[in-house]
Amino acid sequence: MRVLGIVSLFYREIRISTKRWKLAANMSSLPTSPAPLPRLALDPDVENHIKQTYCNSQIVAAIGQEEAERRFDCTIEHLSLPPGYTTLRVNTVNRTRDVIREELKQLLKKEYSNKAAPCPPVEPHPVLPDVLLIPTTGPHLNLQHHTMEIMVDIPCGAAILRGAHIFAPGVLGATADVQAGDQVSIYVDVAGKCLRGFQKSYDGPRVFVGNGVARMSRDDIFSVAQEELSGIGVEMASPLYDCPPLNDVMADSIFLQNLPSTVAGHICMLNPQPGDRVLDMCAAPGGKTTHLATLMSNQGTVIALDKSQGKVDKVIANAGRLGLTCVQAYMFDGGKAALETAVCEKDEKSLGAPPYPPNTFDRVLVDAPCSALGQRPALGNKMKLKTLKSYPAYQRRLFPAAVQLLKTGGVLVYSTCTLTLEENEGQVEWLLNTFPCLELESQTPYLGGPGLPGTSLTQDQLLMLQRFEPWGENRGENSHPSDRDTIGFFIAKFVKKAR
Repeated sequence: MRVLGIVSLFYREIRISTKRWKLAANMSSLPTSPAPLPRLALDPDVENHIKQTYCNSQIVAAIGQEEAERRFDCTIEHLSLPPGYTTLRVNTVNRTRDVIREELKQLLKKEYSNKAAPCPPVEPHPVLPDVLLIPTTGPHLNLQHHTMEIMVDIPCGAAILRGAHIFAPGVLGATADVQAGDQVSIYVDVAGKCLRGFQKSYDGPRVFVGNGVARMSRDDIFSVAQEELSGIGVEMASPLYDCPPLNDVMADSIFLQNLPSTVAGHICMLNPQPGDRVLDMCAAPGGKTTHLATLMSNQGTVIALDKSQGKVDKVIANAGRLGLTCVQAYMFDGGKAALETAVCEKDEKSLGAPPYPPNTFDRVLVDAPCSALGQRPALGNKMKLKTLKSYPAYQRRLFPAAVQLLKTGGVLVYSTCTLTLEENEGQVEWLLNTFPCLELESQTPYLGGPGLPGTSLTQDQLLMLQRFEPWGENRGENSHPSDRDTIGFFIAKFVKKAR
């Protein structure tokens, strides 16, 4: 009966919020429509593994196989769509959100003055004080298909669906005689079979994502090696889903970041204190790192670690353009960052390079490498089951150092952008069993829904977790539409207690 109670509560909240969602969708920006992008094609074993998360025995016992499978299908169908809003985190260290919002509105007004599409609104998020929202419109099904075509790869296609222009290295093929200034239709090679330099109308599996204007000729793009290419190859004029291109726009003031990621930052930095020491164990590309630093008003110390120097360089660059001086980034394996004999520098503003002694940090964020199955839009995924199953063990190797480095009374936040039970609720179960000093805590702000049943976690514990499902029907009854149309994401918060 205990299991049935947990699951019944979970799905009762889903049914209530579903009604609210339908009403809110009619009153505000509609969540993105499933047509005309195809359902994400996954490896059959991977899809079945995800299905086991949403159709596990606890859930099926409470709501039945048919309803559980409907929820699973809805999740997969939404993965190929872009989220319903572009989320912008503002840099509030030197300016207010209202000032930045007005400047952005004026820039967009100028950008859209020569476009057929109306200028989109810029809305403040009602709960997150440093977030602006721009609704996505689409799909626009009446777009003309031009005879001149451009083929792009899957990452480029996903970027287009979230407002980007096409950078030349992302172009796989172009019909013969494409010249700068030509009207072109853009297609994504969803099977990964199109060879670079293809010059005919590609007849393999492909998805139309909109129309644009070529800014480089076919010869300009393919007459040099791909690694030597730079610049915009095609400027999107009429995308299938319309959201403004914001790369390099107000770069010192705004940061493109998925909404659940901003929630994780606020949870980690609730009530920041002067001189806080914060560790971001898997920091690249620096979105959460720079958010933590901003919430600390650029005071205290944020240590950012990553195993790749190239990724560390991105963290440093992002912190630099936002004017954040309290961030110190190092190429280092976070799982090896704790050492009993290590000594921190005596300078209050610098801890020096890792490793660090136990009990060094007031807050630790473990935004762990994961299978990323919640990312949207996903137009293709070649992951195999063996790779998917490898992530939980890799994530667990980070936690002994994370717990050791955290001060008693300190906060540990664990987050992923994936869907599976093993990488989310299963890891929480493992952490509580492995580290008795960790205690699960409720989260503020709380914009998602409860954790999924399927482990030994209690009803109260599931309600302390925060899951953002792509289909959004598990959100709170008073949530904003932007909270219900996001990437898939998971957050857990712990406090370290004295043993």
